[in-house]
Amino acid sequence: MSHKVGIWIDHKRAVIVSASAGGVTFKTLESEVGAHPRYSGQGGGGEKKYEERHGQHLDRYYGDVIAEAGQAEAFLIFGPGEAKLELKEHLRRARGLSESTVHAETTDKLTDPEIVAKVREHFGLDR
Repeated sequence: MSHKVGIWIDHKRAVIVSASAGGVTFKTLESEVGAHPRYSGQGGGGEKKYEERHGQHLDRYYGDVIAEAGQAEAFLIFGPGEAKLELKEHLRRARGLSESTVHAETTDKLTDPEIVAKVREHFGLDR
């Protein structure tokens, strides 16, 4: 059975849409990654430690999203910021997927029904 996954993502949440012949389901995964403030350059090593912790939180978040997505033959990753490209790279490294299997594109913030509709349209499930 053909299984495809669309993921709308930013650093706060991910909406994972699974599409197959059996239908379409979606799940929202909230991130525990906090805001990413910019430091003014004052010393003390705090910025480096913060950056390391922030990176570890993002790695865990992306790992959770990938685990929730499961095994799929194709992925569509979309969203408004950098998270989609970061997730794409994590997914390609974790699963050894080719560039043609994982498609990323920029979109605005979308409602859950808009996200599901976009995934259905991308994978041709509205025909």
